[in-house]
Amino acid sequence: MALIDEAGRKGLWLGLTGCIVACAAPVALGQASPGLTVGSANVAVADPGVPRPPGKTCTVELFNGFTFRDFSDHPYTYAPPVGCGKRWSKVVLEADFAVTAGRQFDRTASLWLGGANIYFGTTQEPSSAVAPSWHIERDVSDFASLLAQPQTGQAILGNVVDSTYTGIISGSARLVFYPANILAPKVEAPDAVFPLSDGTNGGTVALNTGGDLLSRTLTLPTNIERAYLDVFAQGQSGDEFWYSCVPDALANEAESCGGGSYREVQVSIDGQQAGVAPVYPWIFTGGIDPYMWRPTPGVQTLDFLPYRVDLTPFAALLNDGKPHTVAVGVTGANGNFAVTGNLFVHLDRGRKMVTGALTANTLQGQPAVATVDNQLTDTGGVVGGSVTTRASRSFRTAGYVDTSRGRIATEVNQTVAFRNTQTFTIDPTRYEQGIDQTATVDSTTKTRQGPLGITVTTETHFDYPLQANFANTFDGSGNIVSAPSSVTQGFSRQFSKTLGGLVIYRSDVDNSIDTADTLNFTNGAVSGHTGQRSTQQFRFRDNLGSCYGRDVTTASGVLASTADGGGCARARNQLLWFTHPDGSPDTSRTEDPGVF
Repeated sequence: MALIDEAGRKGLWLGLTGCIVACAAPVALGQASPGLTVGSANVAVADPGVPRPPGKTCTVELFNGFTFRDFSDHPYTYAPPVGCGKRWSKVVLEADFAVTAGRQFDRTASLWLGGANIYFGTTQEPSSAVAPSWHIERDVSDFASLLAQPQTGQAILGNVVDSTYTGIISGSARLVFYPANILAPKVEAPDAVFPLSDGTNGGTVALNTGGDLLSRTLTLPTNIERAYLDVFAQGQSGDEFWYSCVPDALANEAESCGGGSYREVQVSIDGQQAGVAPVYPWIFTGGIDPYMWRPTPGVQTLDFLPYRVDLTPFAALLNDGKPHTVAVGVTGANGNFAVTGNLFVHLDRGRKMVTGALTANTLQGQPAVATVDNQLTDTGGVVGGSVTTRASRSFRTAGYVDTSRGRIATEVNQTVAFRNTQTFTIDPTRYEQGIDQTATVDSTTKTRQGPLGITVTTETHFDYPLQANFANTFDGSGNIVSAPSSVTQGFSRQFSKTLGGLVIYRSDVDNSIDTADTLNFTNGAVSGHTGQRSTQQFRFRDNLGSCYGRDVTTASGVLASTADGGGCARARNQLLWFTHPDGSPDTSRTEDPGVF
């Protein structure tokens, strides 16, 4: 988090298918995105809403009119909907937040139910004249087993309200249920969810070093067929701007944070390495230069997406009826990462005990180690050059379970890669830093079932690019004069699912923002800003006819233009109701290799 008046020194911004064929026939358009008004300073994003199935709905309110003035608990209770049964085609979380005009930090927000995280994001910062409000939607159909029973939950949104920080945050949230019908069959949701949080009511766990772990010992069902772990890892405090950091030995020379720039999530089962997840470089709305994010925040800033780790090859190990420890760590964590996760399992309903074996795990024993190429030089008090950090691993996990439907064998092959290059120019009149970073995952999962060896293959590519440039200029007395900054940030996901050589489903998601602003200073204090502009572009397309495109541009802190249908036929957005255009994980319909 960063306050504008903290920026008066060098580097201050551092304050940061079974159903496919049956379900493809009815084409239901996604719910229209909230209206955008050109000239408005309110929050404006290009992200799509959650597509909705046809039919009636039932709404269950979680809370309404909560105000967040301090760090007190905000509990609520939940009971399943009346009149919608327990067979749902989709369940959608809707939340609305607002903050009064004034001065306030960006704040981390999270919602919990039965100890499980159902929403994680941050808040928009207000200004003295603008009281922003924003709307959140998330497909929570994977929590159907949890939602079938009464639960307790809580909203966690710590805030400080006093004579300096005057912005009061408020919010409400509800769950919208869509009963299954002939056009929208019952969701094939996981049979159980096991939260990895700080306790029974839910909450993130702070990991301050690379050796810290979020660890939970669970006694799981003995008939697991498939298992997935959704993980969140968000940099806070000293790790808010982790992507800008250099190794400790270079921190003084580069006038930057130490600890290095390499971050990656490690998942283990009983101490055995089991999976890897990249860390998305989310940027708070007060990060670097708060004006860059008004009125359009960074990619996913208001609504994080988890990364899904496929633990299915380890299902046989989990089925022995003994307690097992699932742990999550963040390589390179340097005070602190807020971490949580949800373990989803699909069960064999025809057997109480499922046996099998883990047959391969080449991830075990591969350390998460980065190499650093230091090209910094110091010539007569002028520092220049670059620091490049790289890491890459390829691994294979495989296993099988003997189910009531025959043997199911799963093989996961992944390559994860990370690169961060930082350039510096530092002299008495300027401090310039550039960042060019990307984290990628290439993943292929093959699932073979039955004596015929029918194989379903899913391939997924993730890319998390980040480019940032910022500079502080100084006068002859060493006073800061201006601080221009720019950021280009993206989220890209390409997915395909094939049965033999037949493509069953394919989708592409691209979400990007390009933004810039210049802070101006007088006597070391911010006196204004100039040149604010941004463009967010969102694109989604699949092979079943879904298409979504929206472009949002801003200038001088207000919405300048918006255009829908980019890349779509007749410039028309159209989404099949069961798709995930935001790129969020999906085991319920098109993307689960275990669903034929």
